[in-house]
Amino acid sequence: MAPWLFSRKGTEDGEVPQPGSRLTRSGSAVPEGLDEPMVRAVVEEFYRKARLDPVVGPVFDRVVEDDGWPAHLDRITDFWSSMLLGSGRYQGRPMPKHLAIGELADEHFVRWLALFRQTVEAICPPHVAALFVDRAERVGNNFRYGMAVSEGRDTRKLEPIRAGLPPEAE
Repeated sequence: MAPWLFSRKGTEDGEVPQPGSRLTRSGSAVPEGLDEPMVRAVVEEFYRKARLDPVVGPVFDRVVEDDGWPAHLDRITDFWSSMLLGSGRYQGRPMPKHLAIGELADEHFVRWLALFRQTVEAICPPHVAALFVDRAERVGNNFRYGMAVSEGRDTRKLEPIRAGLPPEAE
């Protein structure tokens, strides 16, 4: 299996936490400056942009009802809080929900990652933005891999997608 499919946990791989970082319950380093308000700001700004985007916006419009957005934003904030801050608030299973969408393709993941990178680089200090981008790439590529497996496609040639910038931001 490709090594990029799974995230690193904490400092097990010899990664030295930056000065000022703190550790989560699992031992993962949380960079200085990353906190709940920043996670929420990223989620809200990203989804504001994504809902207006011509590539990923229609997917979100179809999957999330207008009155469902507050709960969706709370759930996604819990996801990122759990992933980056070790809060443990997210207990869901995102893969089945994404598999059920059906229309997701690499173009959606490319755009999602580009918008995500643009958002975090505008909101976060560089070292925090880099962490968000790293985790977003891992999440997106894990979803792509899971979708390929569920569709019976050959995953041996599945190359990872990286978070570039959207054309208008380049």
